[in-house]
Amino acid sequence: MSEANLLLSHNEGVATLTINRPTKLNALNKETLDELGDRLQELREDPAVRAIIITGNGEKAFVAGADISQFPTMDRRSGQALARHGQAIFNKIEQMPKPVIAAVNGFALGGGCELAMACHFRIASQKALFGQPEINLGIIPGYGGTQRLPRLIGKEKALYLLLTGDHLTAEDALKAGLVDRVVPAEELMNSAGALAAKLAAKAPLAVGYILQAVYQGADRELDEALDLEADLFGDSFDTEDMKEGTTAFLEKRKPQFKGK
Repeated sequence: MSEANLLLSHNEGVATLTINRPTKLNALNKETLDELGDRLQELREDPAVRAIIITGNGEKAFVAGADISQFPTMDRRSGQALARHGQAIFNKIEQMPKPVIAAVNGFALGGGCELAMACHFRIASQKALFGQPEINLGIIPGYGGTQRLPRLIGKEKALYLLLTGDHLTAEDALKAGLVDRVVPAEELMNSAGALAAKLAAKAPLAVGYILQAVYQGADRELDEALDLEADLFGDSFDTEDMKEGTTAFLEKRKPQFKGK
């Protein structure tokens, strides 16, 4: 793995992916997106990894956006291809059967805000800044911003941010429902790590079923979504983790889940 664009570390079931282009405010170029997609696939398939943290290197930026230097030479077809490429990779995050936490340490603008929104949880430093300023470039968000932002904060608030290009402070993002928690900058990684460790201790298959039920069920009619829940509920009864969890509860001890 090249360390030019992305860093990967492991700690007791928790993997941390760090976007590593601090001199470019961690802007996402094609190479970084490709590496991110590759690492996500590896982490999905690694049974030792039970939770994932995504953050940015340096004190200024989580991800300040896409690498705009490539935009002036692009046309409709290449723009559409770029959007679909980024969407596919961010979908990998949302569809990950393991919890993914965005530890937002600074600017989360454009593609950076879209990256954070694709994660299951968002913990922000007090220094974080969120926004979709693409309108100021004469374009629109292309990595899911026009779709995930309304789902998180409501259509009216999302439209205001998308059409004005205005930024949200961490505290305003918390009030809007864009982030789950705001912490001092020096506590960010410890807070994200504590949440990741807590989630990593849960039954991995059940975690994946819950993520699947919530994200797939949200776009279905209630009856169909309840059918999905019932199917996944049944699947969970066919696991060793269910037997371990229920036995541990009855024996009043801590369960030891193995993801089987």
